[in-house]
Amino acid sequence: HEDHDITIDPVVRACFVEVPEPTLHESLGDLERLQQALAAEWDLRDLGCEPSVLRDLQQVLADGKRQVTVAIRKDQRIVAIWPGFKEELYGIAFDVGSTTVAAHLCDLASGEVLASAGKMNPQIRYGEDLMSRVSYIMMNPGGEEKLIAAVRQAMNELIAEVAGQVEADVTDIVEITVVGNPIMQHLVLGISPVQLGTAPFALATDSSVDVRAAEIDIDINAGGHVYALPCIAGHVGADAAGVLLAEAPQKHAGVSLIVDVGTNAELLLGNADRVLAASSPTGPAFEGAQLSSGQRAAPGAIERVRIDPETLEPRFRVIGCEHWSDDPKFAEEETQVTGICGSGIIEVIAEMFTAGIIAADGKIKASTSERVVEDGRTLAYVLHDGDPAIRISQNDVRAIQLAKAALHAGAKLLMEHFGVETVDRIRLAGAFGAHIDVKFAMVLGLIPECDLEEVSSAGNAAGTGARIALLDRKSRALIEQQVRDVEKIETAIEPRFQEHFVDAMAIPDGNNPNVESPAPGQKRKRRGRRGRA
Repeated sequence: HEDHDITIDPVVRACFVEVPEPTLHESLGDLERLQQALAAEWDLRDLGCEPSVLRDLQQVLADGKRQVTVAIRKDQRIVAIWPGFKEELYGIAFDVGSTTVAAHLCDLASGEVLASAGKMNPQIRYGEDLMSRVSYIMMNPGGEEKLIAAVRQAMNELIAEVAGQVEADVTDIVEITVVGNPIMQHLVLGISPVQLGTAPFALATDSSVDVRAAEIDIDINAGGHVYALPCIAGHVGADAAGVLLAEAPQKHAGVSLIVDVGTNAELLLGNADRVLAASSPTGPAFEGAQLSSGQRAAPGAIERVRIDPETLEPRFRVIGCEHWSDDPKFAEEETQVTGICGSGIIEVIAEMFTAGIIAADGKIKASTSERVVEDGRTLAYVLHDGDPAIRISQNDVRAIQLAKAALHAGAKLLMEHFGVETVDRIRLAGAFGAHIDVKFAMVLGLIPECDLEEVSSAGNAAGTGARIALLDRKSRALIEQQVRDVEKIETAIEPRFQEHFVDAMAIPDGNNPNVESPAPGQKRKRRGRRGRA
């Protein structure tokens, strides 16, 4: 987890009270006695009550010998009750991605993350990407219900898993926050995402949604609630709102660019005066998908690559092994190499360019090295000659060029609207941002020019935002206001986006003085400090 200073002021808190015994002399009901006790001991007045609490109230009072712990939400409503003194109340922050769903169980009083778990989003069987899932719903009667049920089931399995990790009951969980892209947010809430499949990409609501968990089949305490953060626009979801809450570009000097790279890259650009948002269709290449040897970041995936510019011989590191491939211990440990993930593909292409294996237009050049081999009508670079062989094909290079051009063009478009030539700092959010070496991102022209010292990883900023919304009640009104103030730029209808996209296809875009390229014939003077390898 990112260490983040979060104000702990949860929406739900536990109050322990003793409720007086009923007598024949007064006709007060037990709920009214409970309300009086809470007013006297905790100064909480005019409290509403969830039906599930009223249903169990008298049994719980009997079990606790009139001493009970109640969960009060927003100082307005009794949402849960337990016999005796109960110390821990839990909440879960969910990050519902199109590929993976992640859950973080927090102690609502201390804010501590006690357990985390993640799993593949089971909707993948209805379509790898979001638009193919929307198409599935449009083409298949009952498709919407299937997708809704699939994502909720994944959430319920994760709830049981994280509760099990701390030996808690799921009824001890009283609050959930959710961030996700607009289509995921709609499906979790049981809303059709069909309108998001075509222009003008209309959201059912761009406000936050606060519902009883039971109403959307989420298995926590019967009186527990789900708070879904607001979406920013039809393509910029509540996950970006979470990033905005966690990263707070308004609080930093200068102009910040925050990029959350998934199948869609969501970009935020701003300072204390204004924040702009857009999404860019990068596709899944950065996550290792749709590449000849690509895979997700998991043990066995190549994640780091260096190529000797003289011999063109590579060495690499694999997730799950701390030795480089040219270290004798690498062979001794019989390290399994299964494919290459996003950070590895960025590095290998940047290194291939730097070593002169590929030209600035991305074309793999003929070479005397036996590492460069014929591959149909084009060439490929053999990174690992094993089983399976890991090759970087011309199509792989093109896929990354397209993805990085889309990302770069989105950033350039926002900068143009903002009226700046350069940005002061860049934050890379998401799993991709956590694994990538920023120097290589700069060599490839993935991100605009910036001093390397000011480029850093923001970890899972969307998930951090969901945790802030879970643990700090004031943050909810804050993010709702900020989302209304964000200026949305729709890349799909901006003619300049295509121009920037075409300009950004070359590697690199030839004018980044922050990174020195030692490739033959491409020497450039550089400005600023150079990043460490």
